[in-house]
Amino acid sequence: MALSSMYTKFAGRVGSRFPILSYVFTQIAFWIIAYLFLALLTHFILLTAGPLLKANLSLKANITIALFFGFFNGATSGFTDQIFERPFFYKRALVIVIISKAIIAFIIFVVLISVVRYSLYPYVQGRFFNDLNTSSPEKSWEHFFQLLLIYNIVAGLVINFINQINKKYGPGVLVPILLGKYKNPKEENRIFLFMDLKSSTLIAETLGHLKYSAFIRDSIMDINAVVATYHAQIYQYVGDEIVTTWTVEKGKLPIYCIQFFFACEAKFKSRSSYYLKQYGQSPQFKAGLHMGKVTAVEVGEIKRDIAYHGDTLNTTARIQSICNENNKYFLMSGFVLENSDVEKYYNTESLGMMVLKGKKQAIEIISIEGERFQSK
Repeated sequence: MALSSMYTKFAGRVGSRFPILSYVFTQIAFWIIAYLFLALLTHFILLTAGPLLKANLSLKANITIALFFGFFNGATSGFTDQIFERPFFYKRALVIVIISKAIIAFIIFVVLISVVRYSLYPYVQGRFFNDLNTSSPEKSWEHFFQLLLIYNIVAGLVINFINQINKKYGPGVLVPILLGKYKNPKEENRIFLFMDLKSSTLIAETLGHLKYSAFIRDSIMDINAVVATYHAQIYQYVGDEIVTTWTVEKGKLPIYCIQFFFACEAKFKSRSSYYLKQYGQSPQFKAGLHMGKVTAVEVGEIKRDIAYHGDTLNTTARIQSICNENNKYFLMSGFVLENSDVEKYYNTESLGMMVLKGKKQAIEIISIEGERFQSK
């Protein structure tokens, strides 16, 4: 399981640092593997029938076609998916997005087939296909087109399923799930950030429930836009609240967990003209930050998810809940202050020891007031 943890950490870092390139190269890898599997399968099937057909077979030719299709199909589908992830398409009906993707994928497929037929075919002729086949070359291409089209659809469904799992759980989590890491509870050190829309009741009354839902949707979309940059994993959406999490490295809180909140605020500010035009106000969130041990386990049967349990989450939620009564917008525990370099980068203010709701022991509450200087 240590290997899967290293994979999760590496995939998360690469995915957050180079989100677009990471996604595109992942799609290229998936499609190359898919087509190499088809090449090997086709080769051995024809090899079995070779004595009967007197076929002149070449594994090299199969692999050449597979690498070509895998690379260009993966690259184009990767970039296409990124285009359809833009905010413009979030407001479009899902069926329109699916049909648009299907049309683009089919056009790309036809282009690739044409390139193979008129550019690569001179090389693979007599190797990839059976020269002694009684079918005409046109008939062979027709069968080749049908074979790859059907395989493309099936492979696309499998790859899209993998992509959806990665989107749901975050980069690097699929392999640990397949290995059964979370079938039984596992203890992890994690950081949690609870962000809740400030004055949500008043905003809902002002906008009405339909426009308020659109306001929440746009706010969360803007938060999602900076998630990858700061290595965050989205744990839950609960109404107008979003919960993000990070793994604790070497027992200390990484500064980007705090930078993430201010990056969200900066994103809202950069789009303030849009929010003012659409809703008459810009979103502002209050947040609570805490770190500690939790247990992670895969739960559910009809709808499965990875759930985190423990006092760390309860404490984080309670810290966030006292922002209003203390007239603060970003609070954290004293434990975070002790295990981080927050004071090097941000101005902080201690609000003293407090007994949070549902708790018996008091903890120190720290307010993060803003950047001390421009962090690197």
